[in-house]
Amino acid sequence: MSKTADLLFELGCEELPPMTLNTLRDHLLKGVTAGLDEANLSYGQCHSYATPRRLTLHIEALQTAQADVVVEKRGPAMAAAYDNEGNPSKAALGFARGCGAEFDQLGTLKTDKGEWLSYNKLEQGQATSSLISGIIETSLSRLPIAKRMRWGSSNAAFVRPVHSAVLMLGETVINSTFLEVTSSNQSFGHRFHAPDNITINSPSSYCQQLEEAYVIADVEQRKAMIKDQAIAAATAVGGVAHIDPSLLDEITALVEYPVAVTGNFDAHFLSLPKEVLITTMQINQKYFPVLDDKGALLPHFITISNIQSSNPASVSHGNERVISPRLADAEFFWQQDLKISLADRVSSLDNVVFQHKLGSVGEKTRRVEKLSSTLAQQLGFDSALASRAALLSKTDLVTDMVGEFASLQGVIGRYYATDNGEKLEVANALEQQYLPKQSGGALPTSETGQVLALCDKLDTLVGIFSVGLLPTGDKDPFALRRAALGILRIIIENKLPLDLKQLISLSCTQFSHDFDTDKTSELVFNFMIDRLKGYCLAQGYTAEQFAAVASVNCPQPVDFMNRLFAVKEFSALDEATSLAAANKRIQNLLKKAPDDVASLFQASLLQDSQELALHQQLQSIESQVSPLIEQHQYIVALKLLSSLKSPIDEFFEHVFIMADDENLKHTRLGLLAKIHANFIKIANISIL
Repeated sequence: MSKTADLLFELGCEELPPMTLNTLRDHLLKGVTAGLDEANLSYGQCHSYATPRRLTLHIEALQTAQADVVVEKRGPAMAAAYDNEGNPSKAALGFARGCGAEFDQLGTLKTDKGEWLSYNKLEQGQATSSLISGIIETSLSRLPIAKRMRWGSSNAAFVRPVHSAVLMLGETVINSTFLEVTSSNQSFGHRFHAPDNITINSPSSYCQQLEEAYVIADVEQRKAMIKDQAIAAATAVGGVAHIDPSLLDEITALVEYPVAVTGNFDAHFLSLPKEVLITTMQINQKYFPVLDDKGALLPHFITISNIQSSNPASVSHGNERVISPRLADAEFFWQQDLKISLADRVSSLDNVVFQHKLGSVGEKTRRVEKLSSTLAQQLGFDSALASRAALLSKTDLVTDMVGEFASLQGVIGRYYATDNGEKLEVANALEQQYLPKQSGGALPTSETGQVLALCDKLDTLVGIFSVGLLPTGDKDPFALRRAALGILRIIIENKLPLDLKQLISLSCTQFSHDFDTDKTSELVFNFMIDRLKGYCLAQGYTAEQFAAVASVNCPQPVDFMNRLFAVKEFSALDEATSLAAANKRIQNLLKKAPDDVASLFQASLLQDSQELALHQQLQSIESQVSPLIEQHQYIVALKLLSSLKSPIDEFFEHVFIMADDENLKHTRLGLLAKIHANFIKIANISIL
């Protein structure tokens, strides 16, 4: 049994970017384990750690050397192994020399294709200690770093300057060089509490030794500590900590030894919108707000310090001094903005560029206003409310508050619209136009909000496509993928009876610049169908089920989903596989038939009992299937059509379709065309 030992690798750096810390950690581990797999080195459980100043791997039970392997080399064919006198040929002797062996040490390899000379050579496995440095170096070089930096006179390049490296296999130090730093067993503790070097005794003692030096290496442990401390601190002041997951992740990446400190701010600031205060605390200061049991904001906050201060009150006071002017600025912006109504700000939008080829935000607003009014009428919603909401939709972009807190666009619009006396439906729509904000996020709940969100996203999507700025690879500066998915979700999950092609065409008519409307419409539609595919696969449908519906060109998302659900139900039937194969066979036969072969069908020419039975069964269900399809009852229709399985099987088994008599041949093909036409009204099940 091969020997194993734990591996430890730590790269000590200056403060790493908090937003990418976990990504760097995960990719480092992924790259190293991939290298170990490629080297045929077995290993046990893997741990990856990260703090602001280090990336660490701990891999348990790593094989200390590769296993020895027998490599079989194939030489010349036996027919060429000997000369006419029965002596080894030059080719055979050359092969033996190349293997470092004598001719009589060669063997014979027998296969179905003949016999060859062969040689089995035992190749000794390399020690892990001689391989691991190269594996780690490769992983470091492939880390997803947008821009690498250099430091001092070093030629090395990394996301931040590197100062130390630890590399140990068991208790043995492996001497190597990473980014021009020589590895050792010397790590380091907290910058202030334990700045001296730490001699790591073994990989298994690493976390404990660092914790004794005021460093919590494990990200999840550190995150749990921060969460628990924040909750406890908020409870102590009679509140509940408002812990945003993304902020929790960011703070976890900013500290090595978290210590919660409570602070307070002047209660008169609570007259400002809750979202403004929360944004100021979370985005600008990285504080956790504190709420009461009803969700109202309290004049307290929790900050996470990276130091165990001997005077926590001083730390708290410093944080309070920082946040007070921030809140005062927000209060000033709020008071100044309320002096001008949103309606009076509409003209200012003409001075804000949306996209240089598409004009200003004012022009976009006017397009969305017309589109919203038309769409609201089509859906039976209040077109006046939709038009008003669209007119005011972007006016908060020119307020001081949104200028300072861009993430509050829409939210601030709702507050100002309410203060201006706008109808509640209009005010809420100003915020809901940006929904959903992320995958699986909340959707607009009001009719006006749904219309505005749809039209705003559609205008952006069509407009950007019309000037040729299509998303490529992972580059999508206008978030068109998110916009397309948002449109689809709003339509599907609110069951809005809308046709994508008609919507796209209507949006195209709102633009005044020259572009190929047909090409743009096609590109946008196909782009949205690609997003619809991703949405459907995430819902548990298969690629084949999606393709079966997509192939019949259904432009209404709600109808598309109804068909897809029916196809999924149909796929579970016992008859599904046979009918899918039969439909594929029918399609292949119809490729050789006239386009109007169904019209050439003559029932009086049917002769064989099997084709008569098939025709009779088709007639008995056809009158029921058509109205079911018109009523979108696709599941019932497909289950009725599944009764054709047995007669179709019998037909193919006993009837010669390509008869010499042209009329009879066309009649039989016409019968198949009629069957296919009924299925294809729902989906192309031959794809299943």
